[in-house]
Formats: sequence, structure tokens, C-alpha cells
Amino acid sequence: MTAELKGAWNYPTRVLVGPGRIAELANACKTAGIGRPLIVTDKGLADGPVVAAAKGVLQAAGLTSDVFSDVKGNPTEGNVEAGLAAYRDGGHDGVVALGGGSALDVGKMVAFMAGQTRPIWDFEDVDDWYTRANADVIAPIVAVPTTAGTGSEVGRAAVVTNSATHEKKIIFHPLMLPKVVIADPELTIGLPPFLTAATGFDALAHCIEALSAPGFHPMADGIAIEGIRLIAEYLPRAYAEGDDIEARSRMLAAGSMGAAAFQKGLGAVHSVSHPVGAFYDTHHGLTNGVMLPYVLVLNRPAIEEKMAVVARVLDLPERGFDAVLKWLLEFRKALGVPHTLAELGVEESRAAELAEHAERDPSTGGNPVPLTAADFETLIRAAIRGDLEGVR
Repeated sequence: MTAELKGAWNYPTRVLVGPGRIAELANACKTAGIGRPLIVTDKGLADGPVVAAAKGVLQAAGLTSDVFSDVKGNPTEGNVEAGLAAYRDGGHDGVVALGGGSALDVGKMVAFMAGQTRPIWDFEDVDDWYTRANADVIAPIVAVPTTAGTGSEVGRAAVVTNSATHEKKIIFHPLMLPKVVIADPELTIGLPPFLTAATGFDALAHCIEALSAPGFHPMADGIAIEGIRLIAEYLPRAYAEGDDIEARSRMLAAGSMGAAAFQKGLGAVHSVSHPVGAFYDTHHGLTNGVMLPYVLVLNRPAIEEKMAVVARVLDLPERGFDAVLKWLLEFRKALGVPHTLAELGVEESRAAELAEHAERDPSTGGNPVPLTAADFETLIRAAIRGDLEGVR
């Protein structure tokens, strides 16, 4: 068997899908073996109705809980350490990670680090570093996403920014995968249009980069293509009518699908978005949305056939790579996503520094076209200027 036909395929956990499923949170905790959960959530949700409803469901079932919400949009090791302190002080035995991707990532990290004795960076997704962890003391997790983008609810990793080096690090362990996910679209209705679009473009970037990544993984390819189709159809509806429960439900599915698909790999969109987010504290999904067309053009020689499939699936008036690029630019504009990194505050004077970080990013290995720091600098300068023709 040739190397091109080999792969390692993993799939998500149990997901309870549909309106009103938050009512099953207590049962999900009991299934996961959690009796006293720490709810890790976003600051904006901590005092709102979603967290109140979750606490009410738990309390009615006899489960006591506390809330931790000191979570930044681009979470750092400090957020994780504060969450760990709350977890240990409260005598908790598991985590309910409730919120957007940042809250989910911090919640997963708290559960993962709860019993570890080594520092967080010892478990970066490098080689087999995950085997350094004591798997017997990783606490169980129930995930409840309130945005449709990162797909962290079905992932085995979390992204944490090293505040000293301004580098986003991916921390991985198979047992970081939540035991149960509650994908209740009613919890996403309050998401404003801007965040609906930004998180939706995160999911779209995951699907497109997973499809573009080299390697033999037809299951991931199929999930990615269907995820792209769902986003194309339902993200505009969720953006325009926030209470469209069907659109919200389909977008939650697409978010999880993107994360399931990107086990195949990510690429230069994320390679650039990670350092930009670390240095400028930009929204990750929005940054992905800015970078997508530039990376698409950069990777064109390696992905033309795949984009032709996307054009057919989306039933575009024309076929081929140019049709997908045209659709993406129009789609992005209609949803209010900026065209340039400059609009996010990124300065061209830092292009070389960002490029060095991008080259080292673990996502770079999954890009279909090999890239050096010099290539990344050209790409970043083009994205700052809005020059699609200048990506190489």
C-alpha cells in the first residue's frame, strides 16, 4: 500500500442535537460521570439567561455547580490557571464548557490540566507529547456550544496563547474530547449578526482548508464539502434572521463538521490567523474570513480540481476555481467581512515578524503548497494591501 493511501481517522463523540436539548444537561453530566460541574463560560454569558438555564437544569437534578468566566477572546495560560484555581477550590469533578470557542477551549484545558503536574506547554501538539500526560486524572467534559464556528465541542485539542511569546499553541490529548455535546440551536439565537458571520467564517475556513489539505481522507473530504454547502445556504439566513431556528441548527452542524473534517489538516489561513490573533487580539473567525481568498489564490495550483467539485456542489453559474473565488468574495462582502488585514489593524511593518510565526505554526504542515517565511511575508503583505494578485 502506498503512503498516499494510508491515514488515521477519528470521529466525534455523542452529540445531542436539536432545540430544547439543554434540558438534558444534567443527564449528560451524569452520563459523563460528573456530579459537581464547574461551568466554564464567556464573560458575556455568565450573568445571562443561557447560564441561568443551565444552572437551573443542574440544580433541579440535585447537581451543584459554580461558574467561571474569566476567559479572553484569545485565551491565555493565565485564563487556564485561573480556571484551575476555581476548579480545585470548588472541589469539582468535571467541566461543563458552555459558550463560544474560547470558553470551550478553556473549559477543556481546565479539565485536562486538573490533575497534571507538568506545565501546560509540555503538552503541545508536537510528535507524541500528549503521552506525557497522566490520562487517569483528566476530568470529564460536557460541551455546550453557543456559537457555530470553532467546532471545539467535537475536538481533541484547545488553542491557548502563550502570553510571553505571543504564540498560539495547540494543546492536544485524545481525552480532551468531550464525553457528551449538547448542540441546542436555541442557545445561539442571541448571537448578533457580526459574530454570526465571524464564527460562520471560522467554520467555512475549517471546511475549505480540510478539503484542500493533502492526504488520503475521503471521509473528511465528504464532511468538508457538505459543511461548505450548509454554510453557503444557511449562514446568510442566520445572519439576516437571528431567530431562524433551522438556519441556526444547520450552522451548529456545520461548525462541528468543520472540526471533524480538519483532523485531515489545516493550512495557511490558520497559520496567519494564529499570530495575527495573538499579536492584535483579533477575532479568530473574522481573521480567517479575511485570509481565505488570499490563501485560496496562493494554493490554486494544488486545489483547482477540488474547487471544481465545490463549484458543482454549490451549483454556481460557472464552474471551476474562478467561480468559487468569485462566490467567496461576494459571500464575504454580503456578510460584512473585511477584505484586508489592514482593516483589522494589522500593520505592514510587522509583516516579517508575523511571517516567521506563521512558518512555525503547526497548521503550516497541512497547507497543500509548501511555504517559507518569505512566502508568508508576501502573502501577509498582499492581505494587508488587499492585493489578490500579489500573493506570490
